[in-house]
Amino acid sequence: MSSILSFTILGLFTGAAYAIAASGLVLTYTTTRVFNIAHGAFGMVMAFTFWDFSQRQHMPTWLALVLVLGVIAPGIGWFVQRFVTRGLGEGPVSVSLVVTVGLFVGLIGVAQYIWPPAPRTVPPFLAEEGLRIGGTYVTAHQIITIALSAVVAAALYGLLNRTRVGTAMRASVDNPVLLQLFGGKPDMVASLSWAIGISLAALAGILLTPVIGLSYYDLTLLVINAYAAAMLGRLKSLPLTFVGAMGLGVLQSFAVAYLPSEGNLAGLRAVVPALFLFVVIVAMPQAQLRIGQVKGIVSAPLPTLPRSVGWGSALLVLVAVLTMSMGDADLLLVGTAATYAMVMLSLVLLTGYSGHVSLAQFTFAGVGALAYAKLDEPNLFGLFVAAAITAGVGALVALPVLRLTGLYLALSTLAFGMLMDKMVFQADFAFGFNGTLRAERLSLLGREISSTGAYVQVMAVFFVLMALGLLLLRRGVLGRLLIAMRDSPAACGTLGLDMRWFRVALFGLSAGMAGLAGALFAGLRGTIGAADFQLFNSLPLLLLAVVCGVTSVTGAALGGVGLMLLPVLQSSRPELAGLVFAVLGFGAVALGRDPNGLANLVFGLGRRLDARFGDRVRAAVPVLPLPQARVEDDSGTAVPLAGPVLIVPEGEPSPPGPSIPSPSSKEAPAHVR
Repeated sequence: MSSILSFTILGLFTGAAYAIAASGLVLTYTTTRVFNIAHGAFGMVMAFTFWDFSQRQHMPTWLALVLVLGVIAPGIGWFVQRFVTRGLGEGPVSVSLVVTVGLFVGLIGVAQYIWPPAPRTVPPFLAEEGLRIGGTYVTAHQIITIALSAVVAAALYGLLNRTRVGTAMRASVDNPVLLQLFGGKPDMVASLSWAIGISLAALAGILLTPVIGLSYYDLTLLVINAYAAAMLGRLKSLPLTFVGAMGLGVLQSFAVAYLPSEGNLAGLRAVVPALFLFVVIVAMPQAQLRIGQVKGIVSAPLPTLPRSVGWGSALLVLVAVLTMSMGDADLLLVGTAATYAMVMLSLVLLTGYSGHVSLAQFTFAGVGALAYAKLDEPNLFGLFVAAAITAGVGALVALPVLRLTGLYLALSTLAFGMLMDKMVFQADFAFGFNGTLRAERLSLLGREISSTGAYVQVMAVFFVLMALGLLLLRRGVLGRLLIAMRDSPAACGTLGLDMRWFRVALFGLSAGMAGLAGALFAGLRGTIGAADFQLFNSLPLLLLAVVCGVTSVTGAALGGVGLMLLPVLQSSRPELAGLVFAVLGFGAVALGRDPNGLANLVFGLGRRLDARFGDRVRAAVPVLPLPQARVEDDSGTAVPLAGPVLIVPEGEPSPPGPSIPSPSSKEAPAHVR
């Protein structure tokens, strides 16, 4: 009984921290309809700031708390709402998710740049105080955390339901224009909600730091567990959010205590929050269509088929030239860029064309790599079977939540990524804990492609073929249906189109493309492990796809090269590693509203160059005369033609219209037969 009581108290402490973080998340979403993926990252940065004030600068604890919770965190919340997330709630969910993911990555980069990796500790509040309940000692820090969670829940409930400010907060998300007509200030209300939300994220981070330590990723991802509690309250109900957070904390504590620590189920303890989140999302009610929200995105120009083939051929020639002048180390980097580019092509289909966001796309690449290595069939059959297995996994992820759209669909991919990262990939039947698998390179027509340069050229061919196939799909009926589904699901529903099974097939196809890239990557590397496909790798992938242009094949190619260069730059200049992530994250924030990204700038530059120099270039290039068509008139004399010819079968009457005069008689008309 004493052990049960101990783990219950520990679970209540963890759940209390979750409740505080989830309450801030619910508040910002309820009032602005923006789900802040970066909520945990804000808490992490504020925890580092509290350590800097209290331990590095030796401020009194109470003063550091006042400055962080009462000045810095609210100020950051006000700034983010006014200059970053303002108006995102009225736009597509995909845009708000990408912008907040950009904040997530950018804040981690800022923390790494300001506070380089080093051992840091934050002592608990009233470390010497506590009390004994039965045979369990409860620290004062745990009691303070549990009490603060109850106070926060009660205060927010009273604010939203018993005050004029709370009424204005709820009205600002329903109809801000009407609120303004009645004398309200929607922007001020939204800024206040973000200020309170970031302060609560900071409080949760500070309370958790003495237990888990100051870590860029652990603290950020731990607060992500609060998403599950917020989902239980459907991002609306604070009481349900509080109950969900407490229940999740206790459940996680018991899982750590009583679930096996060895074997295939050992990873189950680490994924309890992810399982909780996925179950809650599956149980969510049918997502209602939002009418009056036609938010079309101006996509990148669609090239013609000859131009697409021409540019694809030019890319293959460029890769062939590079393979003849590079060593194996540099060729591995080119192959890695091709892998990233192919995975980004799957995001072009899923996010750029259809408006859905996957937060675990690189996890699907890991599934393809794992399937390819386990099949031990290094040929086209094994490659396509691995892609088909990954497509099936992607369809299975979308199948339980086919009733839902937007945010819930994206969070289901996040839960899937956490499950694969912590449980499946590290299991003995997969890569194993810190283990690796060998994968042979692809064989074509029975001959293994042992040369790294030749293998990279094959990867480039696959990229070009996938890109051409994607452009062909975009030109057809399915492409127009994807754009309609992205711009206005309500209009599609009004026309009687059932998007649910189409969405499942779309997720499956996108996952299959990523799985194909992962299988090729496994052959390129020869040895792969779970560390190559961590969940966090999917976030920079998504951000660079958006920064470079998630609506175009050109953006995918540019993004693949950029993502390949990131670790190269970080290894050459370690002191700038955090700054690189910060630039990437905040660059995505700046370009998140324009998913055409840098590719759009490239297209614009090309149009300007063509307008300025195109006529001169075309005039300077000699044009060969086209051969003239020759036909015979009724007398059998050859007649040269330079225009279109109408063919009339023998025995059919000649159609009305101009005819070819016979040279032997200018009065007798002749027709081409």
